[in-house]
Amino acid sequence: MGSIEKAIYNRTERLLGNEAMDRLAEKRVIIFGVGGVGSWCAESLVRSGISHVTIVDSDRVCITNVNRQIMATMQTVGMVKVEALKQRLLSINPKAEIVALQKIYTEATADEFEIEKYDYIVDAIDSLQDKALLILNACRTKAKFFSSMGAALKMDPTKVSVAEFWKVKGCPLGAALRRRFKSHKTFPSRKFKCVYSEELLPNLGQSHACGTAACLCPKAEHGPGDPELLNHEWCSSKAQINGSLSHITAIFGFTIAGMIMQDAIKAEA
Repeated sequence: MGSIEKAIYNRTERLLGNEAMDRLAEKRVIIFGVGGVGSWCAESLVRSGISHVTIVDSDRVCITNVNRQIMATMQTVGMVKVEALKQRLLSINPKAEIVALQKIYTEATADEFEIEKYDYIVDAIDSLQDKALLILNACRTKAKFFSSMGAALKMDPTKVSVAEFWKVKGCPLGAALRRRFKSHKTFPSRKFKCVYSEELLPNLGQSHACGTAACLCPKAEHGPGDPELLNHEWCSSKAQINGSLSHITAIFGFTIAGMIMQDAIKAEA
């Protein structure tokens, strides 16, 4: 660890010790989805001494992200999310190795990510189909895998919990995933832990359509000969947009980061 990093992580090193810090610096983490949960997870990991982080997200910063995503500010609206987050993470540790991939994890792209080369895989994906695919594929690797269930429609931080996937209660996203696996008769090959909350509040505020002038979302565009979207704007295509709060999404992300830290130190102790 260099002198700059020694200074950055002085308080962390005092708690964990020199050898633990060196081991953490060698761990490789990939985070799929850097919205309200994934962005805070990445922030916590880099602030704690993890210096090899790959962040994956196809979206751009929307003004509606400002209430809950670490890199979302009025200055970053319209930027590619992973690039905005990469800049922030490098402002914390300029020597960190941050790989930013503006991509979607799908059946067609899954092999491009080489997830088997990582020590830790984090699922913070919203899309049910893509999330289920990542869960199945991540469980086939030797990497430690953690998944975030739904973090919207929640307010009480004391109700955030951790459980093995099949023991998650009261979460509509968790229930939908289980139904999907059962209907497809394809199941995760091993157990994995999830962060979730049983709390489920109703949306009370008025719903406004995204894509208006007030939203400032960049419009989706196709590149020449490129079937994938270059400027991804998902708000207008979502069947329902639920309210969410930064302290809940941050707790979800921080909880996953904490589980990674605990596991990395325990495994090497």
